[in-house]
Amino acid sequence: MIIIGHRFIPSFLKENGSFYHIPNIDAIKNTPPNSCIYLEYSEDNLETIKHLQNNNLCFCLKAEDITQIIYAANLGASFIHVDKDIAKTAQDLANNYLFDAKILVAIEDDDEIEELALLGVDGVLYSEAVIKINS
Repeated sequence: MIIIGHRFIPSFLKENGSFYHIPNIDAIKNTPPNSCIYLEYSEDNLETIKHLQNNNLCFCLKAEDITQIIYAANLGASFIHVDKDIAKTAQDLANNYLFDAKILVAIEDDDEIEELALLGVDGVLYSEAVIKINS
């Protein structure tokens, strides 16, 4: 299990940088070179997603349902962030279809790690690991 943003386990962030939540393509220039871009899956974000793909940039898409999970995997996301209530289904899809993307679930408390580990989820994401960029 990948643990991103835990205060005791800084290795992921040191090696890969933080996740930067951006509002548009222009905001990418305000992120460090080793960062992973974070955005919600939306048709409004397709131009930004295409830009990320074309430039081989790491990105994480927040998916709300099964269809968006499938889209995120096909769009080349490195990570797919899902809510806990669909985490098991998302992980089953990722395992069944051999997604390159890792399934992540946001958590606020260390006690949630065990539950998600038992579900087989690829990783957890603490809110401290996502930095919001305005523009």
